[in-house]
Amino acid sequence: MKAAVSADWILSLLGGAAIGASAVLLMAGLGRIAGISGIAGSLLTGASRGDRGWRLAFVTGLVAAPLPALLLRGETGIGAAAVSWPWMAVAGLLVGFGTRLGGGCTSGHGVCGIARLSRRSLLATAVFMASGIATVFVLRHLLAGWVS
Repeated sequence: MKAAVSADWILSLLGGAAIGASAVLLMAGLGRIAGISGIAGSLLTGASRGDRGWRLAFVTGLVAAPLPALLLRGETGIGAAAVSWPWMAVAGLLVGFGTRLGGGCTSGHGVCGIARLSRRSLLATAVFMASGIATVFVLRHLLAGWVS
């Protein structure tokens, strides 16, 4: 168990580097921000034919990313869901609503926007983080036992 825990920081570091590299490559190659909500949303709402290919490749890469871990370690490291499917559906809808309200997601604002020193992205990321902290506090401490 101890060896697996000590390797987690390396995997996290590699994952963060891969996210940063993909954001840089997308900006350098296509002049686009690596905002997942915008990339995936445009696929659903009808991206232009020229944009559809790279967007589909990007989303496919996100879905396929755990496969190397599965092949190398025999597990993805994702783990089992901590709540039931209805709660996950509600959470997904709330995230989608927040993404539309905030004009982007944590990848677009948090990774790309902060790297560009965007004040709007700094504020949006601060709100995302505060919302996440408040949600964990409410679910773990105030509603403990109610949500499952």
